[in-house]
Amino acid sequence: MIPKLSRYDYIFPDPRYACDEGLVAFGGDLSENRLLAAYKHGIFPWYSEGDPILWWSPNPRLVLYPNDLKISKSLKKRLKKNIFEIRVDTNFKEVIENCGKIKRKDQSGSWILPEVVDAYCKLFDMGFAHSVEIYFEDRLVGGLYGVSMGAAFFGESMFSKMSDASKTALVHLCLLAKKWKFDFIDCQIPSDHLKRMGAVEISRDRFLDELEIALNKPGKIGNWNDMIK
Repeated sequence: MIPKLSRYDYIFPDPRYACDEGLVAFGGDLSENRLLAAYKHGIFPWYSEGDPILWWSPNPRLVLYPNDLKISKSLKKRLKKNIFEIRVDTNFKEVIENCGKIKRKDQSGSWILPEVVDAYCKLFDMGFAHSVEIYFEDRLVGGLYGVSMGAAFFGESMFSKMSDASKTALVHLCLLAKKWKFDFIDCQIPSDHLKRMGAVEISRDRFLDELEIALNKPGKIGNWNDMIK
């Protein structure tokens, strides 16, 4: 039986005992404290409009170790042309809204509902959520967003309106992760696209063990744009 979360506390069931599909609990809310508690335990929200909030920790878990990033020849050529402008934490809300609007294969809708946008914008204001933004001729054409705690980055979603825009955002995130000595980028659910860029599947137990280590390391809380100037 899947536990229902109380509205008055932020205690999650141990995800190690969840089924491989990863459903840990349902209910609760998207308050800042609950979201941060979830990420600390390797859990993230993912649900559809009209459903209760569902909390997940799948097994296996897809992660990208920054040093293992693979850049294709075509992407290397694109990056050398330097046609994109890359910004960080300057337009978080527009990035998350675009992630919610982009049409995806085999997906009829988006879980990035208005209340999700509001919740992650609050995490951004607190310095825990971040965006990497890709511009072409001063127009936002791609990007990604996620949550950072300790030496871990939890990737949530990305979008692209031009070829290689979201890949460029991921490359830049990896460069920042290497510079700041982050342990890994959590990619959550297996994806062929991300595997081609170097992401690998690991067991949930291994992920949770590595997460515990990462959370005990110094993090980068605050606006990243201010930190890279």
